[in-house]
Amino acid sequence: MGKFLTNNFNLASRLRLAGFSCEMTTMAEAKKHDIKIDVATEYLPDQSEPAAARYVFSYSITIANTGGIAVQLISRHWIITDASGLVQEVRGLGVVGHQPLLKPGEHFAYTSGSALATPVGTMKGSYQMVAEDGTPFEATIPEFVLSMPRTLH
Repeated sequence: MGKFLTNNFNLASRLRLAGFSCEMTTMAEAKKHDIKIDVATEYLPDQSEPAAARYVFSYSITIANTGGIAVQLISRHWIITDASGLVQEVRGLGVVGHQPLLKPGEHFAYTSGSALATPVGTMKGSYQMVAEDGTPFEATIPEFVLSMPRTLH
């Protein structure tokens, strides 16, 4: 059966009667673990070798805690796909050697890189986080494009 989040008791009761499981939550609880992720990318021609099918990109990420409780980034999971469909998955602790603790309103920024065999690709993934109240959750990293200049229109 499906699962719905609701803060309306009457709706929750009707959904339970229909065989759905429900979790009651308030809007304050729903906003408690809000993370905003911004990404900027850059092609690095001095580190790339197109003749050898090596295209290197940097990506700069800002992770902002827009929620109401302190959170810590524990680990990361990346899914990197090049234009030929080759998928690489990367998992590891923290980011660039850090497991930042972010209080509400704080942010952490870092820059890292990725090499592809094609001039265009995408990255997406998630950060595994733990809130100060002990609640584990995932912050989704929306898909973004890595592209050599003048490759995409």
